[in-house]
Amino acid sequence: MRARRPLVTLIDDTRKMNLRILLPAAIVAALSLVALAARADQLADIRSRGEMVIGVLGTDEPNSFIDPKTRELVGYEVDIASAIARQIGVKPVFKQLAVAARIPELQQGRVDLLAASLTHTREREAQVDFSLTIFVTGQKVLVKKESGITSVAQLAGRKVLTVKGGTQDPNIRKAVPGVNVVTFENAQQAFLALQQGKGVAYVNDEVSLIDDFAKLGAANAGYRILPENISIEPLALGLRKNEPGLKAAVDGTLRDLERSGEADKLFLKWFGPSTRLKFEKRDFKFDRDRIDG
Repeated sequence: MRARRPLVTLIDDTRKMNLRILLPAAIVAALSLVALAARADQLADIRSRGEMVIGVLGTDEPNSFIDPKTRELVGYEVDIASAIARQIGVKPVFKQLAVAARIPELQQGRVDLLAASLTHTREREAQVDFSLTIFVTGQKVLVKKESGITSVAQLAGRKVLTVKGGTQDPNIRKAVPGVNVVTFENAQQAFLALQQGKGVAYVNDEVSLIDDFAKLGAANAGYRILPENISIEPLALGLRKNEPGLKAAVDGTLRDLERSGEADKLFLKWFGPSTRLKFEKRDFKFDRDRIDG
């Protein structure tokens, strides 16, 4: 007959067994908290790296585009993002993205900030956070005059061209039920397709549309921009969800640009009377979040 183990020994063994079970779980939880803390402060990570990776389109003049003379990336959003990086004390590093890749690249951590003609919508708030509004525009339609189209309603059943992954596609479908939408990787391809007769209309943000119209030179006599806006587009910078430190730094820089008058200078530099766009003044400020609709 086996001798009974003392009760104290049994209790001690049970405690040890429980400790062996709980210890790995505690370690996992602790490591998870450490990893969460390391990820939670993206601003500190950016400062530690000494650079901020900024996602841009690079094909949407004048927001971000390649200067044909210098071959350098320039534009309104490029200047704003550079000011933010300077304020944080790091080097801006720009990465060109397709329209449809903007939000996935941000979510997956391949870029720190989006300065990529991003409309602030309620649907996107579930995916990313937004800065204060940096521009307000509308979306319009460019057609060839020979098409005979003079209003948006006449696009029903016709082939309309635009960029993939933006708000242009759903907005024109909403404005004109039954429209046939064909999308391209970037706005330049869609605009070229219109010139080649691959569709009767081209949809884009008003600013980009006016700029494309001006690029046609004397040939623009054969085109018209339809008067109706199909939407109002408040553009903002995109940030990963739940990064309050970075958002505070971004919004703080935008407010500083507004207070100093630099925001007005940037607007006039890229959209003012001396540019192809010839806007007299801006009707928005870097002071609040605006949402479409």
